[in-house]
Amino acid sequence: MTVALTEFARARLFPRQSRRNAIRGTDAAAFEQYINAHSPMKVLEGYAPFCQLWVYSNWTETRCATIPITKENRHLLHSGYEARNSKELPVLNRWFEGIEAPVAQYLIVIVYDREQMAKEGDRIDADWGVVGCLATAEPEEIPMAPITMLRNALGVEEGGSGVPLDRDAYLKSVAFWEQHANWRESDEPQ
Repeated sequence: MTVALTEFARARLFPRQSRRNAIRGTDAAAFEQYINAHSPMKVLEGYAPFCQLWVYSNWTETRCATIPITKENRHLLHSGYEARNSKELPVLNRWFEGIEAPVAQYLIVIVYDREQMAKEGDRIDADWGVVGCLATAEPEEIPMAPITMLRNALGVEEGGSGVPLDRDAYLKSVAFWEQHANWRESDEPQ
């Protein structure tokens, strides 16, 4: 079983302009080499048959992706319309500024199979393509953001995967994201 870091994931996880909430303490080549050389401690089912989540103990300096929203930090929340890349429509996002999350205990590597990667126009020379990575305090998936679920339902042409919206999963996601937000530095791009 082989794994390749997709261009989409490479740009998000290892951006040219450093972000505090990107993968830290390694580079893209070493990250890809590590996941090819080490089996995950467990594999979680993804949101669709072509998706899996591979759980690893964090071997990097990467910090947790999300922070709980409290009365003490609510005033540090920001929002704005952003696109993940130039091909996608901007959507409303929310994040913290002025907070640094703790170092994550786990990295949950999100992979799609080769067939799905080809459907999305990102042909890989591997069995699996890394499309993202969640840095977490627990070895469990952070629910996909509601807007990501909606984008996926729109289809590949709008930056999604073409998987229909699952109402129960969407409501679970809303419950989580009402109480949590991502974080970044004030001058960081999305």
